Amino acid sequence: MEAHTMNQAKVVVYGADWCGYCQRARALLERKGVSYEDIDVDIVPDARAQMQARSGRTSIPQIFIDGAHIGGCDELHALEADGRLDTLLKPTES
Repeated sequence: MEAHTMNQAKVVVYGADWCGYCQRARALLERKGVSYEDIDVDIVPDARAQMQARSGRTSIPQIFIDGAHIGGCDELHALEADGRLDTLLKPTES
């Protein structure tokens, strides 16, 4: 189920429950009150292949904001540290 709202960009996280980096990325989003679609690559059929096709990467997590690939946990935390994450999380206006 998609939990994204009208006042926030759509965030998708491909990850797995056992992955510490995935947990860190989710924790940052949750601290910021960001809703996101969590796709478990170990449970959802073809999710890992879809993630690899979208991101070109095999590691998890892989995070997308409004369809744009931003990278993994380290890149998400770097965006937050640089003050750029909040801007990316604002909805795009058409």
